[in-house]
Amino acid sequence: MTSGRDEGELIGAIESAIQERGPRRAGSETRFLCPAHDDHDPSARWNPEKHVWHCDSCDAGGGYLDLAARLGILPARRDGANKKIGEGDDVSPRPDVHPCTLAAYAAAKRLPIDFLRGLGLSDFSYLSAPAIRIPYMLQDGSEGPVRFRLALGKGPDERFKWKTGSKVQLYGLNRLAAAYRDGSITVCEGESDAQTLWLHNEAAVGIPGAGNWRDDRDAPYFQDIIATIYVVEEPDKGGVTLLEKLKNSRLRDQMRIVRLGEFKDVSGLYLADPERFRDRWERAKAEAEPLTAILIREAQGRRLRLAQEAEALARAPDILELLAQEMAKAAVVGEDRAVKLIYLVITSRLLKRIASAVVKGPSSVGKSFLCEQVLAFFPDDAYYALSSMSERALAYSEEPVSHRMIVLFEAAGLTSDFASYLLRSLLSEGCIKYETVEKTPEGLRARLVVREGPTGAIITTTSIKLHPENETRLLSIPTTDSKEQTSAILLAQAIGGGVIDYAPWHALQGWIASGNREVVIPYAADLARLIPPAAVRLRRDFPTALTLIRSHALLHQASRELDADGRIVASMADYAAVRALVSDLIAEGVEAAVSPTVKETVHSVANILDGLVTETTVTDVARGLKLDRSSALRRVRTALDLGYLHNLEDRRGRPARLQLGSALPQDADLLPTVARLHGCSADGWDTDSPISRGADQREPAFAVSTETRPASASSQQTSAADDDREVFEL
Repeated sequence: MTSGRDEGELIGAIESAIQERGPRRAGSETRFLCPAHDDHDPSARWNPEKHVWHCDSCDAGGGYLDLAARLGILPARRDGANKKIGEGDDVSPRPDVHPCTLAAYAAAKRLPIDFLRGLGLSDFSYLSAPAIRIPYMLQDGSEGPVRFRLALGKGPDERFKWKTGSKVQLYGLNRLAAAYRDGSITVCEGESDAQTLWLHNEAAVGIPGAGNWRDDRDAPYFQDIIATIYVVEEPDKGGVTLLEKLKNSRLRDQMRIVRLGEFKDVSGLYLADPERFRDRWERAKAEAEPLTAILIREAQGRRLRLAQEAEALARAPDILELLAQEMAKAAVVGEDRAVKLIYLVITSRLLKRIASAVVKGPSSVGKSFLCEQVLAFFPDDAYYALSSMSERALAYSEEPVSHRMIVLFEAAGLTSDFASYLLRSLLSEGCIKYETVEKTPEGLRARLVVREGPTGAIITTTSIKLHPENETRLLSIPTTDSKEQTSAILLAQAIGGGVIDYAPWHALQGWIASGNREVVIPYAADLARLIPPAAVRLRRDFPTALTLIRSHALLHQASRELDADGRIVASMADYAAVRALVSDLIAEGVEAAVSPTVKETVHSVANILDGLVTETTVTDVARGLKLDRSSALRRVRTALDLGYLHNLEDRRGRPARLQLGSALPQDADLLPTVARLHGCSADGWDTDSPISRGADQREPAFAVSTETRPASASSQQTSAADDDREVFEL
């Protein structure tokens, strides 16, 4: 069709279309199959003199423009159906969109029109076009939101509109009393399915679109009240969307999934054969499958697929070293410790207690780039990355944070003390409980916002220290600012790296997440006794160290055994790996040791002052360290904060006048050596203790395999080392 058609041409097109719809002469009029409903006998009348039409069956009718829209000659108009057609009008055919009236809707769905009127449905004019007004009743029987149905047939983007100010809810809340009495209900998609079930005295509610289920809003109507919830899964994208939403529902143990075979939905089942609908529906309910059974089957299949993809990586004796090698392909060099620690911290999201970290360094050192490259080795659902957040974002956001990492690129993104407080609560208490007051139609009402964790965080910052309450909750991970590191990075950028295959890494994390996450550290109590109580902060640092040990064991579970309770046993290898990464960081955190960069900075000042000068400047220190001034300034500020340097200048904005401060302490190693923890005889330890035997000295109970073997009765009487367990068991 073309635009700019005149009236005569359009009427000619209408009369040609009528000739294809079983026309019959009736005096001066022509009868034809009505386009507004499923017409089997010509019930619509066209008056060629007045250019109007009317259907005796569904009561639809109007002018020639309306009929042209219904016949697909013109698009369904929403801005005045009788406006004159002129240049620029879009008159392309739209056979998938048909305006509807209540009579046409009743005929199309084979529902008694009086029954629909009893539900509150009525005809309505929406932007001068016929539509149906569908009220959504509240639980007390009063009218709530209103939805308009604008067309029959296909065309989901144009069929429905909500009344301004309406808040989405389930359709049929006023009919829950019957479900409470009977102990069962059906959840279906759309109003017509619910109406069809109500016609047959079935308790049901409708979801106005598969994506509109909200567990926090909808589940309380059913939880611990209705024993059986039948959910109709339609065989299309909407059905997939709904099932995905329900997988994490608190109602999943009560739900049974109904599938209707060749029929799209409940209405389709009814329209196919109204007489047999009741029998077919009861059979479909009887064959409904528990949602939990579906989830178990899907989880088993997914875990098996992930096991096959991740097997080679899971069997590696040092997965973190493989990670460091892969990172070199992304031009990440010289930061192996930071890479390994960030990876361990993110992996800990799967544990009951999650570690958190702050990556520190001067501007342009590559903190954000480093984090981004490590994050690429994780599936998207492992983390939630932000540049900044508003003051109450953590309280009101609907983004899931349970067993997930919040990654904030720059601590300054915490825009206020209150945002910082919410983050601390989430990290420490494992949840946020924030009570606020909201304006409602009934006036101001209190509302308790609950955000469930546990949650971890990774933050980057150029600051030397964060707020004290935040600093002690985060493991500080330093980055390297030396000129040698800069040279190495430039070379890596010039040479370029290889292609990284992230699939096995994503599969490994998915496999770990879908299986056993319980980790026991048999030497934890002995480790606690060996650590000197140098500072109160150790009360937070020690649990962080234990979390990292568990994270390392969880990552390497393919080569770890299980205890009698089925928990992964952390070996001495896990302690050795974590100790090598964090021993000095923990000591520095309690000021029992000094970082190499601070030592180097203080020694540089000492060397300058050895030249018979009484004070020096940051510029001189930068020159001595062969660093740019900004990097040197950051180091000097760290040394000043720790008291190892002193600034004689007390006027703001004036160059620093540096002198030596307190003497550098003798470094103390707070975490015991592996040999001492293992129980060396030289230290007087019992070599037959559980620690000295060590999980890594026993045969691993996990063997990486995708095969499963049945457990014999005798195997239950053998030791844990002889148990027939599989690392990829389902």
